[in-house]
Amino acid sequence: MSKIVVSSPDAPAALGPYSAGIKTGEMVFLSGQLGLDPQTGKLAEGGVVAQAQQSLKNIEALLAAAGATFDNVVKTTVFLADIADFAAVNEVYASKFTEPYPARSAVQVGALPAGGLVEIEVVAAL
Repeated sequence: MSKIVVSSPDAPAALGPYSAGIKTGEMVFLSGQLGLDPQTGKLAEGGVVAQAQQSLKNIEALLAAAGATFDNVVKTTVFLADIADFAAVNEVYASKFTEPYPARSAVQVGALPAGGLVEIEVVAAL
């Protein structure tokens, strides 16, 4: 099995000992993406909506680096610091995905790295 690291100058570098993404065979696995601006390394200002938008921009850049688009995504997981933000994040999320929608889980977590409000990870099939 070959593993190819997926990265992009238009997405933040990993914050620890992991890859932003791995491509193996016809599958692409992206690590959770916070709403970090890749140029500043800081969370997008404007609350959970701005962070969700930036998270999806980061995902889009990584998918492109792997030769994929949102249409290739088959599974997502959305991590929220506050489940009360679900509707707002869902609206942003819906702007990037079309039918047939990927399978998805959404959960509230105790805390996210860097004080993030939302983190989204995806799995894509090429």
